[in-house]
Amino acid sequence: MSSALSITEAVNPPRAVYLDYPLGHTAGKAADPANQFAIMRDTLAAFESIDEAGSVVRLDYEWREDDTWKDYVMRPKPASENGDAGQSSDSEHEDDRIERFDTPQYQTEEDAEAAEAECPSCVFLEDAK
Repeated sequence: MSSALSITEAVNPPRAVYLDYPLGHTAGKAADPANQFAIMRDTLAAFESIDEAGSVVRLDYEWREDDTWKDYVMRPKPASENGDAGQSSDSEHEDDRIERFDTPQYQTEEDAEAAEAECPSCVFLEDAK
């Protein structure tokens, strides 16, 4: 199940379903069990019926009637002058993400030390030093 079509197509999974919902809502809308059930039913049906490797079935559900929601969830607003995270003007889906740092951030010092150790998959750290 995916809400990131380009990434899903790029990794070429054996089979996948795509739902054009905000990230984190791949299984449906919060507090909407009918929507969640329908999505899960259609997802399982798609997984049973996909017979071509790499197929991505697009589920026909809409988060809203138009795509304006993407303007709020895909582009976080910069933090305000008082340091609060930017809030979208969309009252139905507030975006409380803050802007990204240009250097790696870690939850603990141990995580930072582990990432800076010899790590063949951490090559991106060279650019951050």
